[in-house]
Amino acid sequence: MSIEEHYKPEKIETETQAFWESNASFKVVEAKDKAKFYCLSMFPYPSGRLHMGHVRNYTIGDVIARYQRMLGKNVLQPMGWDAFGMPAENAAIKNRVPPAKWTYENIAYMREQLKRLGFGYDWDRELATCDPDYYRWEQWLFTRLFAKGLVYKKTAPVNWCPKDLTVLANEQVIDGRCWRCDTEVVRKEIPQYFMKITDYAQELLDDIDKLDNWPDQVRTMQRNWIGRSQGVELEFAIAGTGEVLKVFTTRPDTLLGVSYVAVAPEHPLAAQAAENNTELAAFIQECKHIETSEAAIETMEKKGVRTGLTAVHPITSEEVPVFAANFVLMGYGEGAVMAVPAHDQRDWEFAQKYGLPVKQVIRPADGGEVDLSQGAFVDKGVLVNSGQFDGLTSQQAFDAIAEYLARQGKGNVKTNYRLRDWGVSRQRYWGTPIPIVNCSSCGEVPVPESELPVVLPEDVEITGEGSPLAKMPEFYQTACPKCAGPAKRETDTFDTFFESSWYFARYACPDYDQGMLDDRARYWLPVDQYIGGIEHAVLHLLYARFFNKLMRDEGLVGNDEPFSALLTQGMVVAETYYREDEHGHKHYVAPTDVEVDRDDKGRITAARLNADGQPVTVGSIEKMSKSKQNGIDPQALIDRYGADTVRLFTMFASPPDQSLEWNDAAVEGSFRFLKKVWRMVSDTQNLAVLQQWSIEQIAAFDYANVAADYRRWRHEIHSLLEQANRDVQKYQFNTVVAAGMKMMNTIQGMPKAIHGAQSDEQSREAAAVFAESVNILLRMLAPIVPHMTHTLWRGLNFGEHILDAPWPEPDAKALQSDSVEMGVQVNGKLRAKIDVPAQADKTQIEAIALSEDNVARHIEGKHVVKVVVVPKRLVNIVVK
Repeated sequence: MSIEEHYKPEKIETETQAFWESNASFKVVEAKDKAKFYCLSMFPYPSGRLHMGHVRNYTIGDVIARYQRMLGKNVLQPMGWDAFGMPAENAAIKNRVPPAKWTYENIAYMREQLKRLGFGYDWDRELATCDPDYYRWEQWLFTRLFAKGLVYKKTAPVNWCPKDLTVLANEQVIDGRCWRCDTEVVRKEIPQYFMKITDYAQELLDDIDKLDNWPDQVRTMQRNWIGRSQGVELEFAIAGTGEVLKVFTTRPDTLLGVSYVAVAPEHPLAAQAAENNTELAAFIQECKHIETSEAAIETMEKKGVRTGLTAVHPITSEEVPVFAANFVLMGYGEGAVMAVPAHDQRDWEFAQKYGLPVKQVIRPADGGEVDLSQGAFVDKGVLVNSGQFDGLTSQQAFDAIAEYLARQGKGNVKTNYRLRDWGVSRQRYWGTPIPIVNCSSCGEVPVPESELPVVLPEDVEITGEGSPLAKMPEFYQTACPKCAGPAKRETDTFDTFFESSWYFARYACPDYDQGMLDDRARYWLPVDQYIGGIEHAVLHLLYARFFNKLMRDEGLVGNDEPFSALLTQGMVVAETYYREDEHGHKHYVAPTDVEVDRDDKGRITAARLNADGQPVTVGSIEKMSKSKQNGIDPQALIDRYGADTVRLFTMFASPPDQSLEWNDAAVEGSFRFLKKVWRMVSDTQNLAVLQQWSIEQIAAFDYANVAADYRRWRHEIHSLLEQANRDVQKYQFNTVVAAGMKMMNTIQGMPKAIHGAQSDEQSREAAAVFAESVNILLRMLAPIVPHMTHTLWRGLNFGEHILDAPWPEPDAKALQSDSVEMGVQVNGKLRAKIDVPAQADKTQIEAIALSEDNVARHIEGKHVVKVVVVPKRLVNIVVK
């Protein structure tokens, strides 16, 4: 195979990708004789076009996969599509096209974009979550869990848009209104299916300790989300009714300071009291228009109304008022909380607003005073005003009060979790149909396995008002699987997190049609390296961990955790530009529409529109987004520079776990580096030398007695390789690229020595070192710039597949050096660098340093006070 003189990325990359495809280079099967490595990047939503965040994520994954393959492992790297979700429905409304058609067209386009970037996926394993052959098996698992009691149905509050007739996620409610139609949102109770993730709460928490190769931040976020807390569940009797309110508290030491109890507006006690209380009825109605998220409740104004009921304190028998309050959620615990204004800031603010007592029952452990007129004292301490419990520490009081309540039959110690059961019902169309039939005689009946999948009709019209499934008798009219009587098919669909919670396992056996998974899943799982954004740290990763345990308990997999190692890549950020109108509103401008002036340090000094020269303001550096107009189209970059340049810049600009700041000049620099490598190899004379050396000849050559200059070259190359090998194990690819660039600087001086050598033997020695160095450089760059290295590797007759070449290892003998370079400082300022024999003692090093010309000039006429030698690094001369 010949190597062309000039670097032509489009031609090189097209031919390389055709070679990979015709040779099925990334198709993988199970191999018991090789260590497996499953590398997985979070699959994309098929929105239509890749953005730079996708490119970075998938480049990181591809580089890791290729590197692991060069280590001799059996590597699986699949790709698929997280295809269900609201964006397809919105596009359907906007473009008057069924969501399925829009989705499949996007998948086709984005698949070609991924291939154009040279990602080494086993495309035979491709899956899309909207394919019935995929979602059939999650429907099957759901029916199994339903039979086990791990799925149940109950009414729960949701954000409801009365115009679109659909449930809204919390983030789709903006200032109390629907994000799409601006209708005022109401809080509505509707029946929904829930999965008992809380049954696995403790195991999910405990197993976080097994995730040693996850970022600490993610593990902390998961622990906090699960939120295990030890407390006391206790009872307040409702005076004169025979009713009992159960509340949970982690601070039973403050129990004697309770001055009111609050219940959720939807609580049955509040609803009952509202029948004769118009103010309360109006408040309950008002609360139906507030958001249900914890974040919204945390920041909104805390309001309440007296119900007219009183609760009996379980220890003192004192009666305290019961309020309906907007900060209490019915879905959390029993929908009731006890309030201690002196020792909880939210309770204190509420008490100030409604004139309720603030009773101190905890004092600081150091005996200090607290000013409860300014706010609550929330720390633990020593009990006061608590009768028989006075003088106890908060911890002692926890145990004593819990024991007292248990003896009285009014409470007990309980472990609670912040984690709530997972509501999986969505009143939307574009999702997996929930496989349940509703029968008036038999209730909720799972669809039999023989009738799965329940297929989602794809040829539908989306209007935005409710789900079309609820308007399609041909879909929902059916017979009950139990009694054969007329019944109605469930028209809700699954939360789209459902599909993304098990896709990693299906990649192992996407062609298996007799069950959810087969034994291949046991070979490949767990995923060895998972890559994705930090924004998925909680929900996706938690649900995937939950699903893995469900599948394990069904006997489908043998591993406890789905992902052994997790890498959360940083965001891609870029400068923003905008113009302000007369109202002060910012109108963002795309970087491609802006011309900028920069100073000698690269800082922007002025910016103006290309079109008319009007000045624009330079904003902050922010995540690339459509709203800020600061995104870069990857396709345009590929067309201009080639995929290898995009990949190289992406890996070189920053470590994978840190933000990548976009820099046009650095992209140009990456392109120039690749051209330099290509030019160096394709040079007629260099090529003639390199093509004389096979891999076997390079390995067999005796480098021990080559000339000193050539030994120094080898030392530099292998020292850089040694450092790169340390970095690549930590996936610090930016420094691996930097090592490659330094290698290139050394290699460029070698051809001159080859052609100017004084003897054929010296020429051959230089040629051997040159060929070895180029061979190392190509292998080290191969995972990052696979197209160029593939072409050069084959053109140099090193082999057919650089993919299957072993990752280079440094030669221990080359790492030994005859001399060491050391810096020389005079009074702390660097004045020279010297080469000293590797075995030189302190006296010899001092003599060489003091005799160096520039050093001698700086110490001339001065008294040398002392000379400090730091072996193999530095000489510091102190003079007066």
